[in-house]
Amino acid sequence: MILEQAVLIVKPGREAQFEQAFSRAQGIISAMPGYLSHELLCCVEQGNRYLLLVTWNTLEDHTIGFKESGEYQEWKAILHHFYEPFPEVWHFSRRPELSNLPDQASR
Repeated sequence: MILEQAVLIVKPGREAQFEQAFSRAQGIISAMPGYLSHELLCCVEQGNRYLLLVTWNTLEDHTIGFKESGEYQEWKAILHHFYEPFPEVWHFSRRPELSNLPDQASR
């Protein structure tokens, strides 16, 4: 499992339009092979700063399967004009021995 993380800084005053656009765009990413889940969080201190977390089966599901797809071009057209600067994207893998997470089976 891979966690994609991107800090999205939206142009000031465009937050409501961005959130509406993201509501439409999330259907694109969630239909991709290898997609598991996503979450968009809004920063408490800076309302135009968001944290996008997407869980993928593999790194390649994101970097090749999604980023090289026609669906990504649609995602890009809907969302990328909101960002300034363009976000950096990082990928993380879990180290269970270094985590204290609730048991998934108990949910």
